[in-house]
Amino acid sequence: MDAPEVVVEAHLANGLPAFTLVGLPETEVKEARDRVRAAIQNARFEFPARRITVNLAPADLPKESGRFDLPIALAILAASGQIPADKFKQAEFAGELALTGELRPVRGALAMALATRSAGRLLVLPAASAGEAALASGVDTLGATSLLEVCAWLAGQGTLAAPVVDNASGAPDYPDFADVKGQAATKRALEVAATGGHSVLMAGPPGTGKSMLAARFPGILPAMNEDEALEAAAVQSLNGGFRHAHWKRRPFRAPHHTASAVALVGGGGNPRPGEISLAHHGVLFLDELPEFSRQVLEVLREPLETGHITISRAARQADFPARFQLVAAMNPCPCGYLGHPTQACRDTPDQIARYRGRISGPLLDRIDIQISVPALTQDELMQAGAGETSTAIRERVQAARERQMARQGKPNAALGTQEIDQHCTLDAAGEALLKQAIARLNLSARLPPRAQAGAQRGRPRRQRRHYARASGRGHPVPATGVMSRLRPLSPTLMERLAIRLSPQAGKSLVISRKRARRQT
Repeated sequence: MDAPEVVVEAHLANGLPAFTLVGLPETEVKEARDRVRAAIQNARFEFPARRITVNLAPADLPKESGRFDLPIALAILAASGQIPADKFKQAEFAGELALTGELRPVRGALAMALATRSAGRLLVLPAASAGEAALASGVDTLGATSLLEVCAWLAGQGTLAAPVVDNASGAPDYPDFADVKGQAATKRALEVAATGGHSVLMAGPPGTGKSMLAARFPGILPAMNEDEALEAAAVQSLNGGFRHAHWKRRPFRAPHHTASAVALVGGGGNPRPGEISLAHHGVLFLDELPEFSRQVLEVLREPLETGHITISRAARQADFPARFQLVAAMNPCPCGYLGHPTQACRDTPDQIARYRGRISGPLLDRIDIQISVPALTQDELMQAGAGETSTAIRERVQAARERQMARQGKPNAALGTQEIDQHCTLDAAGEALLKQAIARLNLSARLPPRAQAGAQRGRPRRQRRHYARASGRGHPVPATGVMSRLRPLSPTLMERLAIRLSPQAGKSLVISRKRARRQT
């Protein structure tokens, strides 16, 4: 994700009046001819009645959007001698012109500011976009309201105001976990996921609170630092979706299950970021996961591993960041009531198998935490919400994440194989148990390192018991005991913990997908 520099050149020649744009302009750039002509005339300048050629260099880079209106108008005015060009080498310009000469906001202001910072130039933008660009520290940004105001500044007859931006905005306002009744085990699993940056899959009947929990998940994530906030805001700015009120607020994207693969990962003739990039440093929530097209779900496999997506087209290639946390929700069966304490399931085993088969094994391998969300009892429904607040949970998560960063410089979910071997060394009993789990559970090559990371808990005498939980081995754990079993596990060391609950909500902890299929 970058903002390549485009140089606007204007040449006035003798001949019949004409206005030609070259340099691979898209339709909206070609339409700038009429906007620029009207804006120049309404600003009380003379539009040259000559043969005008405007070149947008480099010629092999496609140009789109209306941000080139202002530099095109300035180039024509400078070429005709109506304004001085002395400050052109010190500044960069972008802005869309109205027919009256007023400047309108443009997309990608923050990305342009980051590129301008490396070039060491001023950045002149419409006043409505200058505040967004000013979020990038170290950039001299000036805001203008009209073409005439910019020309007066270039001629030394006026000034442009620098935007005043308050980066120290208040804490983001997220929905509160205290609103969700019951579901202590699920809340604990989400706290573990927030601590280590793990992906989560919640399965349960309708009305158990899966969507409510997912919507409140960003509120327990660690606070965004300056670099994360800039990266997330720059991506959102490319689509024109950034708002200053959302500064340092974790993105939460929840596309509908009818979304296409291009909508999810990005694309187009001039590639634009998709939902996974717009969720950068935030949460991507996929509700009703099996209802998504399998082709759409499969495109998530690479970004989940690498944290970025490369989109290749015939004309150009674009690389967008995609370091997001996946939170998915699904029903245990097509009707949704498999394992429900009061509702009977109407589906046959074949229907259930086909429903779950819509999610491939390789994708499930990349989801670290898979947990069942059981239906609430009547007593739980009638009780007033008395759970922990998001603030209390976030404080624990923040402290745990800081210890992770001090120990290894990255969240637990981002640990590589060598880093897992370095920070998560097993004792003899744990290593023996790992070998036994690989042989008996037929684990893929991706799962043992994750289970090995989950085995490191601190005191050696507990290590083997912790590894048994990470691999899913041992006695089934009733749903009422999940919370007590998980409580001793310190959230600071929740590396790659894979919690798998059976599709029959609230019944038992499943040690492998093979056993889960047998139970079904």
